[in-house]
Amino acid sequence: MISVAILGFGVVGSGCAEVLTQNKDLIRAACGSDVEIKYILDLRDFPDSPFAKSVVHDFNIIVNDPEVSLVAEMMGGSHPAYEFTKACLQAGKSVVTSNKEVVANFGAELLALAEQNGVSYLFEASVGGGIPVLRSIYVDLASNRIGEVNGILNGTTNYILTSMKESGTSFDDALRAAQRLGYAEANPAADVEGLDAARKVAILCGLCFGKLIAPADIHTEGITAISGKDVSDAAQMGYAIKLIGHADCKDGKITALVSPRMVPMSNPLSGISGVFNGVLLNGNMVGDVMFYGPGAGKLPTASAVVADIIDIASGKGGTVKKPHFVNATADDLADFAAYSCARYFRFENSLSEVNAVLGERAGHILCEDGYVSVITAVPMSENEVAELATRLKVCSAMRVL
Repeated sequence: MISVAILGFGVVGSGCAEVLTQNKDLIRAACGSDVEIKYILDLRDFPDSPFAKSVVHDFNIIVNDPEVSLVAEMMGGSHPAYEFTKACLQAGKSVVTSNKEVVANFGAELLALAEQNGVSYLFEASVGGGIPVLRSIYVDLASNRIGEVNGILNGTTNYILTSMKESGTSFDDALRAAQRLGYAEANPAADVEGLDAARKVAILCGLCFGKLIAPADIHTEGITAISGKDVSDAAQMGYAIKLIGHADCKDGKITALVSPRMVPMSNPLSGISGVFNGVLLNGNMVGDVMFYGPGAGKLPTASAVVADIIDIASGKGGTVKKPHFVNATADDLADFAAYSCARYFRFENSLSEVNAVLGERAGHILCEDGYVSVITAVPMSENEVAELATRLKVCSAMRVL
């Protein structure tokens, strides 16, 4: 019998209990033993829940119980989730989590602490919900040097952008619809301003490049400035607008950013719609690999949490390759001002004025409603974009994937 404690009985925590119960026979077969939920830590009581007798309000009951060997942390936020995770690892208990904020901010420290205490710290559910992407990176693709990763990492923003494209709704109307459907929080800032995606990019950098970049060091832009005109331009030019988390490592220097991008229809990320997520990465041996699936939700995310539980409970966590990374330093980061890619611009200038400044850099040009929209034929650096804005009236600008 393997005794498990669940920290946080919200959407994912209750989903984890449901998966462990409903698929108990499958989990027993995978682990070679029953997995029992001994405790559920929450501030609330759940008198109508079948797990009501397992609910406790004192974390010390869990951390001091030697029968509990594995803890699933799904509290959300950094504190006290970080402190509870640290205490469990120090007490010789393995921890699994869906908490991207804790992993992005403290993952390197917690992985080192797990190693020191001979236990595991796994976090498959922290990126991509139910998509099995993280373990694939550090296990199945371990023989590859990952050079670049791009992903649609936030279902809320993808739903909004899909609605704007397919229904012609405004950003505000699409956001309100997402909130009515439960896809967006009452305060959607973490999603629509790109902060959620930046945490996931930080974790992907850790696994792909071995260096965990602080989310504050990741250039982050959200989707609040995307207009219906941008969406219309993209469609006419053969692109879709997506909030893309990007990271690459060249000559030992990492560039990481989150921003809306014009994604060409030839790229598989362009067709991912609604609340689904997708991650596209390139390994130097395998080439391009695509992961696609539900990026959030009660049971998809819980299934990833339980997969980590099975990995540890079956003994695999102690025998196969574990995730490992260290904190990035300033020397690991590329100069963002030099980051270069193709660009989309909408100018409030005449075509002749635009051509006089862009010259051969101009590629696909669309003249409509008194605006000139351009997707450049050559990459432009952040510095070049800033210089261009001093010479032309830029109404909208976006990177191209």
